[in-house]
Amino acid sequence: MEAVQNEKGQISIHTENIFPIIKKFLYSDHEIFLRELVSNAVDATQKLSKLASYGEFNGEIGDDLKVTVAFDKDAKTITISDRGIGMTADEIKKYINQIAFSGATEFLEKYKDKSSGQPDEKTIIGHFGLGFYSAFMVAREVEIISKSYQDEPATRWICDGSTEFEIGPAERAERGTDVILHIAEDSEEFLDKSRLQGILEKYGKFLPVPIEFDGEVINNTTPIWTKAPADLTDEDYKNFYRELYPMSEEPLFWIHLNVDYPFNLTGVLYFPKLKDGFQFKREKIQLYSRQVFITDEVKDVVPDFLMLLHGVIDSPDIPLNVSRSFLQADSNVKKINSYITRKVADKLNDLFKSDRKGYEEKFDDIGLFVKYGILSDDKFWEKAKEFVLLKNTEGNFYTLNEYREHVQANQTDKGETLVMLYTTNPQQQHAYVESATRRGYDVLLMDSQIDAHFINSLEYKLEKTSLKRVDADTLDKLIDKGLNNESVLSADDQTKLKEVFEKTLDNKSLTINVESMPSDELPVTITVPEFMRRMKDMSALSGEQSMFGTMPVMYTLSINANHPLTAKVLATIDEAQQQTLVKQLYDLALLAQNMLTGAGLTAFVRRSVEQL
Repeated sequence: MEAVQNEKGQISIHTENIFPIIKKFLYSDHEIFLRELVSNAVDATQKLSKLASYGEFNGEIGDDLKVTVAFDKDAKTITISDRGIGMTADEIKKYINQIAFSGATEFLEKYKDKSSGQPDEKTIIGHFGLGFYSAFMVAREVEIISKSYQDEPATRWICDGSTEFEIGPAERAERGTDVILHIAEDSEEFLDKSRLQGILEKYGKFLPVPIEFDGEVINNTTPIWTKAPADLTDEDYKNFYRELYPMSEEPLFWIHLNVDYPFNLTGVLYFPKLKDGFQFKREKIQLYSRQVFITDEVKDVVPDFLMLLHGVIDSPDIPLNVSRSFLQADSNVKKINSYITRKVADKLNDLFKSDRKGYEEKFDDIGLFVKYGILSDDKFWEKAKEFVLLKNTEGNFYTLNEYREHVQANQTDKGETLVMLYTTNPQQQHAYVESATRRGYDVLLMDSQIDAHFINSLEYKLEKTSLKRVDADTLDKLIDKGLNNESVLSADDQTKLKEVFEKTLDNKSLTINVESMPSDELPVTITVPEFMRRMKDMSALSGEQSMFGTMPVMYTLSINANHPLTAKVLATIDEAQQQTLVKQLYDLALLAQNMLTGAGLTAFVRRSVEQL
């Protein structure tokens, strides 16, 4: 066993400028240094356990295999200590000193981002393993004191952030490594207990080796996604959900992910209750790599429509840069994305088949995921068309096939197109819903944020099917069966009636028609064309102004030629009384659409009182 010799040398990077490059471009968030160094310490600890299991380490591992993080505010140091495999002097030279760059010019040119002309941090980080050097983001000087599990003396390495280092003998009786950071003046914010604890809890909450800080272990080393589903109870899953999201309601259900081929992936995804709409930014899925927290920006890994889920995904096969903060869209990511989609579809299908009543009770929450998936993923649609449900105003649920069978006899028009009627607000549109149900028609409830787009999607995906809002036209036009109701008014009387309404109302936004409807329908009906109203709904949901969002709304006023009150309008000789009656009928139509407000409502009330 040879003693370690004092030695000075140059770190093999062949450029004086590499540390500024590391500091400036490889890490946008300086707190990452602690995650990287703690992760290295965890790796060293796990390697010792593996060597022991292989019979390559015969010494005493001890009961206290942990990583300790400590800080000294007065000395301005942060120390990360482990009792792992340690390093010999030669290993320090090999792993710490030799950063294999071939020169500053070639380095910068090779990894320059085309748009900015600066080194592209994703490319650099994807190519080199530089986790240890994140220490120099916050330290003016870094010391390593390490003793190998092999029978070798302890070694001390020190570097001030330039390419020069010193290496020599050290005093350390036990196996393992201390990394001591002498904190730079501009990074003294990290010499704070709450700051360090926050970083450790963020990135190390579920690390597989105990992490001790300020005398306490801050992590759960065996989170539920590392266990077999057969060994877990429902309460275990609920407790873990509360641990992740302490302020959230209990989840609806969950999916345990566990696959080791053709990629490695574990995790638990929860379906939350969605009381406040999409909740995109409230809680997020957390991405881990071997129990190290990476990010909660999981776009590309998780299908877009499942970004509403909560939970954890852990995969060492997702390509990450050295800061482990950016995902790169490679084949593994795409495979994982497809796998998650398939697992969610299978879970929903199983729930639907095994407990339809329970599935229906949850569908007001589940439906948002299912509909969003149908809109965004054709492969999901192929499975989801069997378990997506439609709900009518009576609260009954139907699959797409069941609903077709339920309404096709009565709601197929003369062109053999099935017409599905729906309401977005059964209270505001109550008069129209009531008219439709009186005719024996069924009305669907489409009142979620996503339904404006879902309706379009259904029309595209289903053959000879049309969806129309129940107040988009008169019922005989919504479902045109080719049957013409006879009018009690002559053609001349219908023309006169139209002229009276046009003259009295004098409204350019109104298209006025006289139609032959059943006498028990309303005397006057206001409708908004389905196409224009749907486009406005969709633009309102997206938050963007479209050409339809800025266009004035055009209404259709349909006068029921067969209603006694329209005959009364024609029979009224006094022009003032006739105009009063027309205004009253028009206001009643506005009331039915919840469109009568302000001065118009006040005038209607006064007019009604005068006529009583």
